Amino acid sequence: MWQFRQARDVKLYDKFILLMLSAAGLFSIINLMEWWFQKKHIVNFPLFVILSTFFWYGIFRIILIWINYLGIRKPPTVPKPKDGLSVAIFTTSAPGEPVSMYEKTLAALRNVTYPHTTYLLDSTEDVAFKEVAEKYGAVYLDLANLPGAKAGKVNKALSMTTEEFILILDPDHIAFPNFLDQTLGFFEDEEVGFVQVSQGYYNQYRSFTAAGAAEQTYSFYGPTQMGLYGFGAAVAIGANCTFRRKAFDSIGGHAVALAEDLVTSMRIHAAGWKSVYNPVIVNRGLVPEDFGSFAKQQLKWARGVFEVLFVDYPHLFKKFTFWQKFSYGAISFYYFTGLMTFFFIMIPPLYFMTGIIPANMNFAEFLIKGTPIAVIALAIYLYAQKFLVHPQTEAGFHWRGMILKYSLWPIYFLAFILSLLNHKIPYIPTAKKAVIGSLTPFARPLIWYNIFFILSVILVFINRKYYVPESELLFTSSRTWGMIGFSILAFIQSTGGILAAMEAMRMKEEIPWEHIDVNNISTKIIKK
Repeated sequence: MWQFRQARDVKLYDKFILLMLSAAGLFSIINLMEWWFQKKHIVNFPLFVILSTFFWYGIFRIILIWINYLGIRKPPTVPKPKDGLSVAIFTTSAPGEPVSMYEKTLAALRNVTYPHTTYLLDSTEDVAFKEVAEKYGAVYLDLANLPGAKAGKVNKALSMTTEEFILILDPDHIAFPNFLDQTLGFFEDEEVGFVQVSQGYYNQYRSFTAAGAAEQTYSFYGPTQMGLYGFGAAVAIGANCTFRRKAFDSIGGHAVALAEDLVTSMRIHAAGWKSVYNPVIVNRGLVPEDFGSFAKQQLKWARGVFEVLFVDYPHLFKKFTFWQKFSYGAISFYYFTGLMTFFFIMIPPLYFMTGIIPANMNFAEFLIKGTPIAVIALAIYLYAQKFLVHPQTEAGFHWRGMILKYSLWPIYFLAFILSLLNHKIPYIPTAKKAVIGSLTPFARPLIWYNIFFILSVILVFINRKYYVPESELLFTSSRTWGMIGFSILAFIQSTGGILAAMEAMRMKEEIPWEHIDVNNISTKIIKK
Protein backbone atom coordinates (compact mmCIF):
# COMPACT_ATOMS: atom_id res chain seq x y z
CA MET A 1 0.00 0.00 0.00
CA TRP A 2 2.76 2.46 0.84
CA GLN A 3 4.75 2.01 -2.34
CA PHE A 4 4.72 4.54 -5.17
CA ARG A 5 2.72 3.15 -8.10
CA GLN A 6 2.07 4.22 -11.66
CA ALA A 7 -0.12 2.84 -14.43
CA ARG A 8 1.49 0.85 -17.20
CA ASP A 9 2.31 2.51 -20.51
CA VAL A 10 -0.26 2.45 -23.29
CA LYS A 11 0.86 0.52 -26.36
CA LEU A 12 -0.50 0.80 -29.90
CA TYR A 13 -1.72 -2.79 -29.78
CA ASP A 14 -3.76 -1.95 -26.65
CA LYS A 15 -5.73 0.62 -28.58
CA PHE A 16 -6.11 -1.76 -31.52
CA ILE A 17 -7.55 -4.50 -29.29
CA LEU A 18 -9.94 -2.03 -27.63
CA LEU A 19 -10.97 -0.75 -31.06
CA MET A 20 -11.74 -4.25 -32.35
CA LEU A 21 -13.70 -5.16 -29.23
CA SER A 22 -15.64 -1.89 -29.40
CA ALA A 23 -16.47 -2.45 -33.08
CA ALA A 24 -17.78 -5.93 -32.27
CA GLY A 25 -19.79 -4.46 -29.42
CA LEU A 26 -21.34 -1.81 -31.65
CA PHE A 27 -22.29 -4.45 -34.22
CA SER A 28 -24.01 -6.47 -31.46
CA ILE A 29 -25.83 -3.36 -30.22
CA ILE A 30 -27.16 -2.61 -33.69
CA ASN A 31 -28.36 -6.20 -33.93
CA LEU A 32 -30.20 -5.85 -30.61
CA MET A 33 -31.64 -2.50 -31.65
CA GLU A 34 -33.16 -3.94 -34.84
CA TRP A 35 -34.85 -6.63 -32.77
CA TRP A 36 -35.93 -4.34 -29.92
CA PHE A 37 -37.84 -1.79 -31.97
CA GLN A 38 -40.12 -4.23 -33.79
CA LYS A 39 -43.72 -3.10 -33.80
CA LYS A 40 -44.98 -6.40 -32.44
CA HIS A 41 -43.06 -5.80 -29.17
CA ILE A 42 -45.07 -2.68 -28.24
CA VAL A 43 -47.91 -3.35 -25.80
CA ASN A 44 -48.34 -0.08 -23.92
CA PHE A 45 -46.84 2.70 -26.01
CA PRO A 46 -46.11 5.29 -23.24
CA LEU A 47 -44.52 2.64 -21.03
CA PHE A 48 -42.60 1.22 -23.98
CA VAL A 49 -41.17 4.69 -24.67
CA ILE A 50 -40.07 5.06 -21.03
CA LEU A 51 -38.63 1.53 -20.97
CA SER A 52 -36.74 2.11 -24.22
CA THR A 53 -35.47 5.50 -23.06
CA PHE A 54 -33.99 4.09 -19.85
CA PHE A 55 -32.65 0.90 -21.41
CA TRP A 56 -30.99 2.58 -24.37
CA TYR A 57 -29.67 5.38 -22.21
CA GLY A 58 -27.79 2.69 -20.30
CA ILE A 59 -26.49 1.23 -23.57
CA PHE A 60 -25.43 4.71 -24.73
CA ARG A 61 -23.40 5.16 -21.53
CA ILE A 62 -21.63 1.87 -22.26
CA ILE A 63 -20.79 3.09 -25.77
CA LEU A 64 -19.38 6.33 -24.34
CA ILE A 65 -17.14 4.32 -22.01
CA TRP A 66 -15.84 2.27 -24.95
CA ILE A 67 -15.14 5.38 -27.00
CA ASN A 68 -13.43 7.00 -24.03
CA TYR A 69 -11.14 3.98 -23.66
CA LEU A 70 -10.03 4.49 -27.27
CA GLY A 71 -8.47 7.79 -26.18
CA ILE A 72 -6.60 6.23 -23.27
CA ARG A 73 -3.32 8.01 -22.74
CA LYS A 74 -0.60 8.47 -20.16
CA PRO A 75 1.88 11.38 -20.08
CA PRO A 76 4.97 10.07 -21.90
CA THR A 77 7.21 11.63 -19.27
CA VAL A 78 6.79 13.42 -15.96
CA PRO A 79 8.69 16.70 -16.28
CA LYS A 80 10.99 17.51 -13.40
CA PRO A 81 9.70 20.66 -11.71
CA LYS A 82 11.82 23.77 -11.79
CA ASP A 83 13.49 24.91 -8.61
CA GLY A 84 12.03 27.84 -6.75
CA LEU A 85 8.31 27.42 -7.51
CA SER A 86 6.09 28.81 -4.77
CA VAL A 87 3.77 26.03 -3.60
CA ALA A 88 1.08 25.81 -0.95
CA ILE A 89 -0.66 22.70 0.34
CA PHE A 90 -4.14 23.29 1.73
CA THR A 91 -5.83 20.77 3.99
CA THR A 92 -8.92 21.47 6.08
CA SER A 93 -10.29 20.52 9.46
CA ALA A 94 -13.92 20.54 10.53
CA PRO A 95 -15.78 19.98 13.82
CA GLY A 96 -15.99 16.33 14.81
CA GLU A 97 -12.90 15.18 12.92
CA PRO A 98 -10.31 13.32 15.04
CA VAL A 99 -7.14 15.23 15.86
CA SER A 100 -5.14 11.99 15.79
CA MET A 101 -5.76 11.72 12.04
CA TYR A 102 -3.99 15.04 11.52
CA GLU A 103 -0.92 13.69 13.29
CA LYS A 104 -0.42 11.43 10.27
CA THR A 105 -1.64 13.85 7.59
CA LEU A 106 0.57 16.74 8.67
CA ALA A 107 3.57 14.53 9.45
CA ALA A 108 3.37 13.14 5.91
CA LEU A 109 3.06 16.63 4.42
CA ARG A 110 6.15 17.70 6.32
CA ASN A 111 7.98 14.88 4.52
CA VAL A 112 6.97 16.05 1.03
CA THR A 113 10.34 16.79 -0.53
CA TYR A 114 9.60 19.69 -2.85
CA PRO A 115 9.78 22.97 -0.85
CA HIS A 116 6.30 24.13 0.08
CA THR A 117 4.19 25.65 2.82
CA THR A 118 1.45 23.57 4.40
CA TYR A 119 -1.66 25.38 5.62
CA LEU A 120 -4.27 23.93 7.95
CA LEU A 121 -7.59 25.61 7.20
CA ASP A 122 -9.43 25.13 10.47
CA SER A 123 -13.07 25.75 11.38
CA THR A 124 -13.22 23.80 14.65
CA GLU A 125 -12.17 26.60 17.06
CA ASP A 126 -10.35 23.82 18.92
CA VAL A 127 -6.87 24.72 20.18
CA ALA A 128 -5.76 21.10 19.68
CA PHE A 129 -5.78 21.62 15.90
CA LYS A 130 -3.59 24.70 16.21
CA GLU A 131 -1.18 22.75 18.37
CA VAL A 132 -0.91 19.84 15.93
CA ALA A 133 -0.37 22.25 13.02
CA GLU A 134 2.48 23.99 14.86
CA LYS A 135 3.95 20.62 15.87
CA TYR A 136 4.47 19.65 12.23
CA GLY A 137 5.43 23.06 10.86
CA ALA A 138 2.11 23.90 9.19
CA VAL A 139 0.65 27.40 9.12
CA TYR A 140 -2.58 27.46 11.10
CA LEU A 141 -5.43 29.57 9.70
CA ASP A 142 -8.47 30.10 11.90
CA LEU A 143 -11.33 30.14 9.39
CA ALA A 144 -14.32 29.35 11.58
CA ASN A 145 -17.84 30.57 10.78
CA LEU A 146 -17.26 31.06 7.08
CA PRO A 147 -20.00 30.28 4.57
CA GLY A 148 -19.31 27.82 1.78
CA ALA A 149 -17.94 24.84 3.76
CA LYS A 150 -14.63 23.56 2.37
CA ALA A 151 -14.71 25.86 -0.68
CA GLY A 152 -15.34 28.87 1.54
CA LYS A 153 -12.21 28.09 3.54
CA VAL A 154 -10.17 27.53 0.39
CA ASN A 155 -11.24 30.87 -1.07
CA LYS A 156 -10.46 32.72 2.14
CA ALA A 157 -7.06 31.03 2.30
CA LEU A 158 -6.39 32.02 -1.30
CA SER A 159 -6.94 35.64 -0.33
CA MET A 160 -4.46 35.28 2.56
CA THR A 161 -1.68 33.55 0.62
CA THR A 162 0.42 34.24 -2.48
CA GLU A 163 1.77 30.89 -3.66
CA GLU A 164 1.50 30.29 -7.40
CA PHE A 165 0.49 26.62 -7.10
CA ILE A 166 -1.92 25.08 -4.61
CA LEU A 167 -2.33 21.40 -3.82
CA ILE A 168 -5.68 20.69 -2.17
CA LEU A 169 -5.51 17.54 -0.09
CA ASP A 170 -8.33 15.99 1.94
CA PRO A 171 -7.36 15.66 5.63
CA ASP A 172 -7.77 11.87 5.64
CA HIS A 173 -5.14 11.48 2.90
CA ILE A 174 -1.52 10.65 3.62
CA ALA A 175 0.81 12.08 0.99
CA PHE A 176 3.94 10.39 -0.31
CA PRO A 177 7.19 12.40 -0.23
CA ASN A 178 7.31 12.64 -4.04
CA PHE A 179 3.77 13.95 -4.48
CA LEU A 180 4.68 17.37 -5.87
CA ASP A 181 7.44 15.89 -8.05
CA GLN A 182 4.64 14.12 -9.94
CA THR A 183 2.57 17.25 -10.64
CA LEU A 184 4.51 20.53 -10.69
CA GLY A 185 6.57 19.84 -13.81
CA PHE A 186 3.45 19.78 -15.99
CA PHE A 187 2.85 23.46 -15.23
CA GLU A 188 5.73 24.37 -17.53
CA ASP A 189 2.94 24.45 -20.08
CA GLU A 190 1.39 27.85 -19.28
CA GLU A 191 -2.03 26.62 -20.46
CA VAL A 192 -2.31 23.87 -17.81
CA GLY A 193 -4.76 24.90 -15.10
CA PHE A 194 -4.65 21.81 -12.88
CA VAL A 195 -2.96 18.43 -12.56
CA GLN A 196 -4.91 15.54 -11.08
CA VAL A 197 -3.39 12.29 -9.82
CA SER A 198 -4.99 8.98 -8.90
CA GLN A 199 -6.60 8.19 -5.58
CA GLY A 200 -5.80 5.15 -3.47
CA TYR A 201 -7.14 3.93 -0.13
CA TYR A 202 -5.71 2.17 2.88
CA ASN A 203 -8.86 1.09 4.74
CA GLN A 204 -10.79 -0.89 2.10
CA TYR A 205 -10.08 -4.08 4.03
CA ARG A 206 -12.26 -2.91 6.91
CA SER A 207 -15.70 -3.90 5.63
CA PHE A 208 -17.87 -4.90 2.70
CA THR A 209 -18.90 -1.25 2.32
CA ALA A 210 -15.32 0.00 2.36
CA ALA A 211 -14.28 -2.57 -0.26
CA GLY A 212 -17.31 -1.79 -2.43
CA ALA A 213 -16.85 1.97 -2.15
CA ALA A 214 -13.22 1.60 -3.23
CA GLU A 215 -14.15 -0.72 -6.11
CA GLN A 216 -16.48 1.91 -7.52
CA THR A 217 -13.52 4.25 -8.05
CA TYR A 218 -10.80 1.96 -9.43
CA SER A 219 -11.77 2.13 -13.10
CA PHE A 220 -12.45 5.84 -12.91
CA TYR A 221 -8.99 6.62 -11.55
CA GLY A 222 -7.41 4.25 -14.04
CA PRO A 223 -8.60 3.86 -17.65
CA THR A 224 -11.51 6.31 -17.47
CA GLN A 225 -9.46 9.32 -16.41
CA MET A 226 -6.66 8.25 -18.77
CA GLY A 227 -9.19 8.24 -21.61
CA LEU A 228 -10.53 11.64 -20.59
CA TYR A 229 -6.97 12.96 -20.56
CA GLY A 230 -6.43 11.59 -24.05
CA PHE A 231 -9.45 13.60 -25.22
CA GLY A 232 -8.43 16.75 -23.31
CA ALA A 233 -11.08 16.40 -20.65
CA ALA A 234 -9.38 15.04 -17.49
CA VAL A 235 -11.52 16.02 -14.51
CA ALA A 236 -10.41 17.61 -11.23
CA ILE A 237 -11.64 15.66 -8.23
CA GLY A 238 -10.74 18.32 -5.66
CA ALA A 239 -8.64 16.04 -3.49
CA ASN A 240 -5.13 15.25 -4.71
CA CYS A 241 -5.37 18.02 -7.28
CA THR A 242 -2.74 20.71 -7.81
CA PHE A 243 -4.09 24.00 -9.20
CA ARG A 244 -2.49 27.03 -10.77
CA ARG A 245 -3.52 30.17 -8.87
CA LYS A 246 -4.19 32.00 -12.13
CA ALA A 247 -6.74 29.31 -13.03
CA PHE A 248 -8.55 29.95 -9.74
CA ASP A 249 -8.37 33.72 -10.34
CA SER A 250 -9.84 33.34 -13.83
CA ILE A 251 -13.04 31.79 -12.45
CA GLY A 252 -13.35 33.87 -9.28
CA GLY A 253 -11.98 31.22 -6.92
CA HIS A 254 -13.02 27.73 -5.92
CA ALA A 255 -16.68 26.99 -6.69
CA VAL A 256 -19.03 26.88 -3.69
CA ALA A 257 -21.45 23.98 -4.17
CA LEU A 258 -22.22 20.47 -2.96
CA ALA A 259 -20.27 19.15 -5.96
CA GLU A 260 -17.70 21.91 -5.53
CA ASP A 261 -14.81 20.00 -7.10
CA LEU A 262 -16.78 19.09 -10.23
CA VAL A 263 -18.07 22.64 -10.69
CA THR A 264 -14.56 24.04 -10.21
CA SER A 265 -13.22 21.63 -12.82
CA MET A 266 -15.95 22.59 -15.28
CA ARG A 267 -15.37 26.31 -14.83
CA ILE A 268 -11.62 25.99 -15.28
CA HIS A 269 -12.09 24.03 -18.50
CA ALA A 270 -14.74 26.47 -19.70
CA ALA A 271 -12.25 29.30 -19.12
CA GLY A 272 -9.94 27.66 -21.65
CA TRP A 273 -7.41 25.97 -19.35
CA LYS A 274 -6.00 22.53 -20.09
CA SER A 275 -5.77 19.69 -17.59
CA VAL A 276 -3.35 16.82 -17.02
CA TYR A 277 -4.06 13.43 -15.49
CA ASN A 278 -1.03 11.61 -14.17
CA PRO A 279 -2.05 8.02 -13.22
CA VAL A 280 0.13 7.57 -10.16
CA ILE A 281 -0.57 6.74 -6.54
CA VAL A 282 1.31 9.28 -4.43
CA ASN A 283 -1.07 9.28 -1.49
CA ARG A 284 -3.74 7.14 0.11
CA GLY A 285 -6.88 8.09 1.95
CA LEU A 286 -10.09 6.72 3.41
CA VAL A 287 -13.38 5.45 2.05
CA PRO A 288 -16.52 5.24 4.22
CA GLU A 289 -16.49 2.06 6.26
CA ASP A 290 -20.18 1.72 7.08
CA PHE A 291 -23.25 1.73 4.86
CA GLY A 292 -24.85 4.73 6.58
CA SER A 293 -21.80 6.97 6.15
CA PHE A 294 -21.46 5.91 2.52
CA ALA A 295 -25.15 6.64 1.90
CA LYS A 296 -24.80 10.14 3.38
CA GLN A 297 -21.77 10.81 1.21
CA GLN A 298 -23.59 9.61 -1.90
CA LEU A 299 -26.71 11.65 -1.12
CA LYS A 300 -24.55 14.77 -0.91
CA TRP A 301 -22.74 13.96 -4.12
CA ALA A 302 -25.89 12.98 -6.02
CA ARG A 303 -27.75 16.11 -4.95
CA GLY A 304 -24.75 18.20 -5.96
CA VAL A 305 -24.36 16.51 -9.36
CA PHE A 306 -28.06 16.98 -10.16
CA GLU A 307 -27.55 20.66 -9.39
CA VAL A 308 -24.68 20.63 -11.88
CA LEU A 309 -26.96 19.02 -14.47
CA PHE A 310 -29.75 21.55 -14.04
CA VAL A 311 -27.66 24.71 -13.49
CA ASP A 312 -23.94 24.62 -14.27
CA TYR A 313 -23.76 22.25 -17.22
CA PRO A 314 -26.27 24.11 -19.43
CA HIS A 315 -24.64 27.43 -18.54
CA LEU A 316 -21.10 26.29 -19.47
CA PHE A 317 -21.99 23.92 -22.32
CA LYS A 318 -21.03 26.24 -25.19
CA LYS A 319 -17.58 26.89 -23.71
CA PHE A 320 -16.53 23.24 -23.59
CA THR A 321 -14.62 21.33 -26.22
CA PHE A 322 -16.49 18.57 -28.07
CA TRP A 323 -15.37 15.78 -25.74
CA GLN A 324 -15.73 17.90 -22.60
CA LYS A 325 -19.41 18.26 -23.49
CA PHE A 326 -19.75 14.47 -23.52
CA SER A 327 -17.64 13.78 -20.44
CA TYR A 328 -19.28 16.35 -18.20
CA GLY A 329 -22.67 15.36 -19.57
CA ALA A 330 -22.04 11.71 -18.70
CA ILE A 331 -20.96 12.70 -15.18
CA SER A 332 -23.97 14.99 -14.75
CA PHE A 333 -26.41 12.21 -15.72
CA TYR A 334 -24.68 9.52 -13.67
CA TYR A 335 -27.08 9.50 -10.73
CA PHE A 336 -30.12 8.97 -12.94
CA THR A 337 -29.50 5.31 -12.12
CA GLY A 338 -31.78 5.83 -9.12
CA LEU A 339 -34.75 6.84 -11.27
CA MET A 340 -33.99 4.10 -13.80
CA THR A 341 -33.76 1.40 -11.15
CA PHE A 342 -37.03 2.54 -9.56
CA PHE A 343 -38.78 2.21 -12.93
CA PHE A 344 -37.36 -1.24 -13.67
CA ILE A 345 -38.16 -2.75 -10.27
CA MET A 346 -41.74 -1.42 -10.50
CA ILE A 347 -42.48 -3.22 -13.79
CA PRO A 348 -43.17 -6.66 -12.17
CA PRO A 349 -45.50 -5.28 -9.44
CA LEU A 350 -47.32 -3.24 -12.09
CA TYR A 351 -47.88 -6.42 -14.08
CA PHE A 352 -48.97 -8.46 -11.07
CA MET A 353 -51.49 -5.83 -9.95
CA THR A 354 -52.88 -4.65 -13.30
CA GLY A 355 -51.67 -7.06 -15.99
CA ILE A 356 -50.04 -4.12 -17.80
CA ILE A 357 -46.60 -4.56 -19.32
CA PRO A 358 -44.56 -2.11 -21.43
CA ALA A 359 -43.50 -4.65 -24.05
CA ASN A 360 -44.13 -8.18 -25.22
CA MET A 361 -40.64 -9.59 -25.72
CA ASN A 362 -39.54 -13.18 -25.54
CA PHE A 363 -36.98 -13.34 -22.74
CA ALA A 364 -35.01 -16.12 -24.44
CA GLU A 365 -34.73 -14.02 -27.61
CA PHE A 366 -33.57 -11.05 -25.54
CA LEU A 367 -30.84 -13.20 -23.97
CA ILE A 368 -29.70 -14.40 -27.39
CA LYS A 369 -29.48 -10.84 -28.69
CA GLY A 370 -28.09 -9.29 -25.52
CA THR A 371 -25.54 -11.87 -24.39
CA PRO A 372 -22.90 -10.89 -27.00
CA ILE A 373 -23.08 -7.29 -25.77
CA ALA A 374 -22.63 -8.38 -22.17
CA VAL A 375 -19.71 -10.66 -23.06
CA ILE A 376 -17.93 -7.97 -25.08
CA ALA A 377 -18.58 -5.33 -22.41
CA LEU A 378 -17.04 -7.65 -19.81
CA ALA A 379 -14.05 -8.30 -22.07
CA ILE A 380 -13.46 -4.55 -22.51
CA TYR A 381 -13.91 -3.97 -18.79
CA LEU A 382 -11.35 -6.62 -17.90
CA TYR A 383 -8.88 -5.59 -20.60
CA ALA A 384 -9.03 -1.96 -19.49
CA GLN A 385 -8.01 -3.11 -16.01
CA LYS A 386 -4.48 -3.43 -17.40
CA PHE A 387 -4.34 0.33 -16.84
CA LEU A 388 -5.37 0.33 -13.19
CA VAL A 389 -2.73 2.11 -11.16
CA HIS A 390 -2.36 -0.76 -8.67
CA PRO A 391 -3.83 -3.84 -10.40
CA GLN A 392 -2.65 -6.24 -7.68
CA THR A 393 -5.20 -4.76 -5.27
CA GLU A 394 -7.67 -3.15 -7.70
CA ALA A 395 -8.33 -5.67 -10.49
CA GLY A 396 -11.29 -8.03 -10.40
CA PHE A 397 -15.01 -8.30 -11.01
CA HIS A 398 -15.86 -5.56 -8.47
CA TRP A 399 -19.12 -7.24 -7.51
CA ARG A 400 -19.28 -5.51 -4.13
CA GLY A 401 -19.18 -2.14 -5.84
CA MET A 402 -22.05 -3.20 -8.10
CA ILE A 403 -24.17 -4.35 -5.16
CA LEU A 404 -23.55 -1.06 -3.36
CA LYS A 405 -24.43 0.93 -6.48
CA TYR A 406 -27.74 -0.91 -6.80
CA SER A 407 -28.46 -0.71 -3.06
CA LEU A 408 -28.20 3.07 -3.12
CA TRP A 409 -30.86 3.57 -5.78
CA PRO A 410 -33.29 5.00 -3.14
CA ILE A 411 -30.62 7.57 -2.22
CA TYR A 412 -30.11 8.59 -5.84
CA PHE A 413 -33.87 8.70 -6.40
CA LEU A 414 -34.28 10.89 -3.30
CA ALA A 415 -31.54 13.22 -4.56
CA PHE A 416 -33.40 13.56 -7.87
CA ILE A 417 -36.64 14.47 -6.10
CA LEU A 418 -34.84 16.96 -3.84
CA SER A 419 -33.31 18.55 -6.94
CA LEU A 420 -36.69 18.91 -8.62
CA LEU A 421 -38.00 20.58 -5.46
CA ASN A 422 -34.81 22.65 -5.16
CA HIS A 423 -34.48 21.44 -1.58
CA LYS A 424 -31.04 22.13 -0.15
CA ILE A 425 -29.07 19.72 2.01
CA PRO A 426 -26.09 20.65 4.18
CA TYR A 427 -22.47 19.99 3.26
CA ILE A 428 -21.41 17.37 5.80
CA PRO A 429 -17.86 15.96 5.77
CA THR A 430 -17.69 12.20 5.26
CA ALA A 431 -17.16 10.22 8.47
CA LYS A 432 -13.52 9.28 8.97
CA LYS A 433 -14.28 6.27 11.19
CA ALA A 434 -17.04 3.69 11.03
CA VAL A 435 -20.32 4.56 12.74
CA ILE A 436 -21.06 1.27 14.47
CA GLY A 437 -23.67 -0.24 16.75
CA SER A 438 -26.98 0.25 14.93
CA LEU A 439 -28.72 -0.34 11.60
CA THR A 440 -28.79 2.83 9.50
CA PRO A 441 -32.21 4.17 8.40
CA PHE A 442 -30.86 4.21 4.83
CA ALA A 443 -31.33 0.42 4.76
CA ARG A 444 -35.09 0.67 5.33
CA PRO A 445 -36.15 1.05 1.66
CA LEU A 446 -34.23 -2.14 0.85
CA ILE A 447 -35.94 -3.99 3.71
CA TRP A 448 -39.34 -2.71 2.61
CA TYR A 449 -38.69 -3.82 -0.95
CA ASN A 450 -37.68 -7.32 0.13
CA ILE A 451 -40.78 -7.66 2.29
CA PHE A 452 -42.90 -6.42 -0.62
CA PHE A 453 -41.23 -8.92 -2.95
CA ILE A 454 -41.82 -11.88 -0.64
CA LEU A 455 -45.49 -10.94 -0.12
CA SER A 456 -45.92 -10.46 -3.88
CA VAL A 457 -44.55 -13.92 -4.66
CA ILE A 458 -46.84 -15.48 -2.05
CA LEU A 459 -49.90 -13.65 -3.41
CA VAL A 460 -49.03 -14.54 -7.00
CA PHE A 461 -48.68 -18.19 -6.03
CA ILE A 462 -52.01 -18.21 -4.18
CA ASN A 463 -53.76 -16.37 -7.00
CA ARG A 464 -52.49 -18.72 -9.70
CA LYS A 465 -53.14 -21.85 -7.66
CA TYR A 466 -56.69 -21.08 -6.56
CA TYR A 467 -58.15 -18.27 -8.68
CA VAL A 468 -56.63 -18.16 -12.17
CA PRO A 469 -58.50 -20.39 -14.66
CA GLU A 470 -56.46 -23.33 -15.92
CA SER A 471 -56.89 -22.14 -19.48
CA GLU A 472 -55.14 -18.89 -18.59
CA LEU A 473 -52.29 -20.44 -16.60
CA LEU A 474 -50.43 -21.77 -19.62
CA PHE A 475 -50.90 -18.51 -21.53
CA THR A 476 -49.46 -16.36 -18.71
CA SER A 477 -46.95 -18.78 -17.22
CA SER A 478 -43.86 -17.64 -19.12
CA ARG A 479 -44.55 -13.96 -18.55
CA THR A 480 -45.38 -14.36 -14.85
CA TRP A 481 -42.34 -16.42 -13.92
CA GLY A 482 -40.16 -14.20 -16.09
CA MET A 483 -41.30 -11.20 -14.03
CA ILE A 484 -40.62 -13.07 -10.79
CA GLY A 485 -37.18 -14.06 -12.07
CA PHE A 486 -36.47 -10.42 -12.90
CA SER A 487 -37.58 -9.42 -9.39
CA ILE A 488 -35.36 -12.06 -7.79
CA LEU A 489 -32.29 -10.28 -9.17
CA ALA A 490 -33.37 -7.07 -7.43
CA PHE A 491 -34.16 -9.07 -4.27
CA ILE A 492 -30.67 -10.59 -4.22
CA GLN A 493 -28.99 -7.21 -4.66
CA SER A 494 -31.19 -5.62 -2.01
CA THR A 495 -30.27 -8.43 0.35
CA GLY A 496 -26.61 -7.70 -0.31
CA GLY A 497 -27.18 -4.06 0.62
CA ILE A 498 -29.02 -5.03 3.81
CA LEU A 499 -26.19 -7.35 4.85
CA ALA A 500 -23.69 -4.57 4.17
CA ALA A 501 -25.73 -2.23 6.39
CA MET A 502 -26.00 -4.85 9.14
CA GLU A 503 -22.22 -5.20 9.18
CA ALA A 504 -22.01 -1.93 11.15
CA MET A 505 -23.85 -3.61 14.03
CA ARG A 506 -20.97 -6.02 14.65
CA MET A 507 -17.89 -4.15 13.46
CA LYS A 508 -15.08 -3.58 15.90
CA GLU A 509 -13.90 -0.03 16.34
CA GLU A 510 -10.54 0.62 14.76
CA ILE A 511 -8.46 3.70 13.99
CA PRO A 512 -7.28 3.05 10.41
CA TRP A 513 -4.35 5.46 10.50
CA GLU A 514 -3.03 4.39 13.89
CA HIS A 515 -0.43 1.90 12.63
CA ILE A 516 0.80 3.84 9.59
CA ASP A 517 4.45 4.86 9.64
CA VAL A 518 4.73 7.94 7.42
CA ASN A 519 8.51 7.64 7.50
CA ASN A 520 8.35 4.24 5.81
CA ILE A 521 6.71 5.26 2.52
CA SER A 522 8.65 4.17 -0.55
CA THR A 523 9.00 6.35 -3.64
CA LYS A 524 10.84 3.70 -5.62
CA ILE A 525 9.29 3.43 -9.07
CA ILE A 526 7.24 0.30 -9.69
CA LYS A 527 5.71 0.12 -13.16
CA LYS A 528 2.93 -2.34 -13.85
